[in-house]
Amino acid sequence: MANNEISRENLRPLAEIDRVIHEPARLLILAYLSVVESADFLFLISQTALTRGNLSSHLSKLEAAGYIEIKKEFVEKIPRTLMCLTEEGRRAFLEYRQNMKQVLDSLSE
Repeated sequence: MANNEISRENLRPLAEIDRVIHEPARLLILAYLSVVESADFLFLISQTALTRGNLSSHLSKLEAAGYIEIKKEFVEKIPRTLMCLTEEGRRAFLEYRQNMKQVLDSLSE
């Protein structure tokens, strides 16, 4: 096969891409959470530019998948919602990155 042809084998990781993570808003959320210990709801709103409703919906899907943990607490009687990656979420995000890198590296320029 010529170097510029795409083989099924090269694209196999694409078929295995985690659809929960692949959605752009959830990918962005996980990218932020992967570099911090935890983040609060307002921080994620400011960084992602998602509406409160959209962010809440995506966080619920990530929590249902077991990728994040959502903690609610009070700081000086003010409610605060914190999100952090779970070990499963960290593993899934790393696997997602590796699969995407493998696919992108296999494509010719």
